[in-house]
Amino acid sequence: MKRTAVLSPRGGSIELQDLASRGRLIAGQRVGLRRFRRKVARRTRWVPACVALLLLAGGAWHGAVLGTAWAARSPRFAVTAVDVAGQSRLTRDEILAAADIAPGENLLMLDPRGVVARLEALPLVRHAEVIRSFPNRVTLVVEERRPFTVVNAGGLHWIDEEGVDLGVESRAVALGIPVLSGLGPDDLRARGRAAAASERVGVGLSLVRLLLRGRTSLLGQISEIDVSRAEGPVLYMLDGIEVRLGKDEWDARLGRLQGVLAQLAAAGETPISIDLRFRGQVVLRTPMK
Repeated sequence: MKRTAVLSPRGGSIELQDLASRGRLIAGQRVGLRRFRRKVARRTRWVPACVALLLLAGGAWHGAVLGTAWAARSPRFAVTAVDVAGQSRLTRDEILAAADIAPGENLLMLDPRGVVARLEALPLVRHAEVIRSFPNRVTLVVEERRPFTVVNAGGLHWIDEEGVDLGVESRAVALGIPVLSGLGPDDLRARGRAAAASERVGVGLSLVRLLLRGRTSLLGQISEIDVSRAEGPVLYMLDGIEVRLGKDEWDARLGRLQGVLAQLAAAGETPISIDLRFRGQVVLRTPMK
């Protein structure tokens, strides 16, 4: 029997054929010495440029610091004029005193947020804005709170539509909307911005807004709205009638009240009270004869 030899890789040098395709990634894995030198040369060209840019940036930063320091001390940027706009009830002197901008204060060093905070701490200021006009002028723009109605809270106070206390009213005033009563000083929103008006103030303001939107004669017939009772606000009419309105569905109840008042006026009757708290019913209390 004839023997055949089995060749192994160790048995002889056999050159194996490269079956893989030489793509870009494979071809670029080996870098010759000449190619390596070219790469290093290209990269070293950027070093002087990077150093120059760093030096330029450092010089610009240093110049900006020196420029800012000069501007902060320069009399050219000292505030010489403060204008005031938007005020009606507040005087110019009151606004300037609250802003507390020192004469000659540097315009760049002025703190606009601090000025705004001091202005908005005034009870009559709803919003304030500070406009700096270079080189030396400041404009203070204020939006004042508008008086909405008077509340009886240990004295007559004007409040705005957010329930902010605008101060005590000591003069006689003619109002076209009802006075809110049944409140105390703690119910009103503080003169700052942190505290909020009480829920009872919110009830009264909501009812007044509803009456204003209705644009009916009913608004002129109500002199006072008592918001102190848990069962809902109580209306006091100019002719002395007490109206218990209830806690909800005010729009429908006010429409019913207007109809009842028209019927009573036609009949020549004036009840002591009208109770609208019961759904679908109107309870009248008449004077005893």
